[in-house]
Amino acid sequence: MAGGCCGHEQSFAGVSRTYRRILLIIIAINGLMFGVEMVAGWLSGSQALQADALDFLGDTISYAVSLWAIGKALAIRSRAAMAKGISLALMAAWVTGSTLYKVLILNTPDAVTMGTVAIAAFVANMVSVLLLMRYREGDANVRSVWLCSRNDAIGNLVVVAAASGVWATDSAWPDLSVAFVMAALFLSSSIQIIRQARVEIQQADRDQPAAQTGCTSARRDHPDQS
Repeated sequence: MAGGCCGHEQSFAGVSRTYRRILLIIIAINGLMFGVEMVAGWLSGSQALQADALDFLGDTISYAVSLWAIGKALAIRSRAAMAKGISLALMAAWVTGSTLYKVLILNTPDAVTMGTVAIAAFVANMVSVLLLMRYREGDANVRSVWLCSRNDAIGNLVVVAAASGVWATDSAWPDLSVAFVMAALFLSSSIQIIRQARVEIQQADRDQPAAQTGCTSARRDHPDQS
């Protein structure tokens, strides 16, 4: 925990060279896995893989925004997190809608491709989760990165289970069911991020006048402060 200029205790905001390097690594991992899963999902006909690929794309963009927001004022970081929360809600809506459409078609996906790619994605996401473990209790901007990576790892395991179900039943329903589960995960994370971001935005609005007044007084008391 760090203190503000006027003594307020704050959550970790990502202002660390190590954390920035970790984000760059995770952005690269997610960008690569988006391409792999989208191609594999299209070739195998798996809605769950395509939903997971979309999640990788969303995370790549989300983490880039998080990297940009590091070091910015709390209000800016919180609004960036709010935007990510809203984007997760939109992803949940898209996955739900496209999966409902797939219900009308019911093409059985290739279980082997589904399972193989999902395992590779799980390994990639576990690398991200382990790198981010120590930063999971940061501010809304930092916490949103942790939640997305955690959900991705959970989603990958569910896709592996769906692949097993597709193989055992020769049916598309396990794949479609998992897509709905992933949409629910997106929505759950969206709600958590938006709630925390709203609290931090309100806190920033309350603290800004007091911080300006207090820090200005401190500078007057210490004229040699740069």
